[in-house]
Amino acid sequence: MRASGYLLALTVVLSGCATGAYYAQAIEGHAALMAKARPVDEVIGDAATPPALRAQLVLASSIRNFAARALKLPDNGSYRSYAVLERKYAVWNVVAAPEFSVEAVQSCFPVAGCVSYRGFFAKDAAETHAAAQRARGLDAQVTGVPAYSTLGWFDDPLLSTFINYRDTQLARLIFHELAHQVVYVEDDSTFNESFAVVVEEEGVRRWLASTGRDGALDGFLAAQIRQREFVALIDEARARLGRLYTQPIGVDAMRAGKGVEFVALATRYAQLKARWGGFSGYDRFMVAPNNALLASIATYTQRVPELRRLFVESGGDFEVFYGRVRALAASTASTASR
Repeated sequence: MRASGYLLALTVVLSGCATGAYYAQAIEGHAALMAKARPVDEVIGDAATPPALRAQLVLASSIRNFAARALKLPDNGSYRSYAVLERKYAVWNVVAAPEFSVEAVQSCFPVAGCVSYRGFFAKDAAETHAAAQRARGLDAQVTGVPAYSTLGWFDDPLLSTFINYRDTQLARLIFHELAHQVVYVEDDSTFNESFAVVVEEEGVRRWLASTGRDGALDGFLAAQIRQREFVALIDEARARLGRLYTQPIGVDAMRAGKGVEFVALATRYAQLKARWGGFSGYDRFMVAPNNALLASIATYTQRVPELRRLFVESGGDFEVFYGRVRALAASTASTASR
């Protein structure tokens, strides 16, 4: 779902639990991506750059400058270069879950902590890993991701996989990913994603106001509402299946019940689409839903209301807000460690 939700810092390649092949593809994939990056100003000034791409890069550059100036997000080299990947996605994430569980199998890495996926720079490698998980009796899901964050360890470039997003979605992505460089709590995806959502939404609101396009905010917020409704649909199915999997019944009955729940999910999704007027942006997730899909789209925004209140209490001052979020993160981490 959310690009930021799928963090793949290069620290992943240092993990002791990964295989040599996984080390190699992560190192080589990230290095190859970074090698393709060219300064945005250079690409804009290149006579060979197509006009449409030049316009998007100019837009992205203005969004990046706004992020540093108005939102007090890191003023570094991230999103000041551009890389053409010649593929649809930057990485493919593989999520696996047991046949009768909606909890993802965890992979743990230095700095980034434990995450519910493995990231691959080649789709074939991701499919091979997913097939191996299925051979072990697990449900597995392969999802293409247009962007990933290195949490400020490297200067993340703009990518061809998302540069043509609509202006509000491009701004949302840049603000969201930069927010992860401000605060990132190990092993707490809910806190990290909730914080980044508050930054992205308030950031887009202010960016549109600064460009005199407050009216465009309605379309952006409508897209955000659709996303939350889809996630709520998935979360409901996840809860229902979670309850089913705790029942003292046989394997055959459990499998039958699982099938019934996924049919019901498909029906409820069709009803949601109809209410959206046929919007099909989430169809790719519903081709063959399974436990791994439900685990990969778990609700990570439960703390948005709390953090939005903190933003208001900070007087709408981003620097004050970031300081309070860091303090809250430290307090949360301290409590969890007791």
